[in-house]
Amino acid sequence: MKSTDALACLNALAQEHRLKLFRLLVQAGAEGMAVGELAAATGLAGATLTNHLHVLRRAGLVSDERRGRVIQCRAGYPRMNALLGFLTENCCAGSAGADCAPATPCKPVRSKP
Repeated sequence: MKSTDALACLNALAQEHRLKLFRLLVQAGAEGMAVGELAAATGLAGATLTNHLHVLRRAGLVSDERRGRVIQCRAGYPRMNALLGFLTENCCAGSAGADCAPATPCKPVRSKP
């Protein structure tokens, strides 16, 4: 990941509501959450929620899929893992300390319908 990409991700997450939305989607796993579920979980108004999701989408941290009348949002795990890798790639300058280990990539599995 390039520094500019990492900055875009960090900038998108550097806001309380967007960070909460992203964490909810990460916790939801591969199936993600419908926009209505995100609105209920956060209490955000529709326009505000849409704006925050757009910022996260532009950073590559969220994707969505229309399912009939429902928009299902998912965390962008590859982008999240790339950011974690970027932040930890030179962890402790290669020393083998017990507290120093690169981040473990998150690999959610989609449940079968």
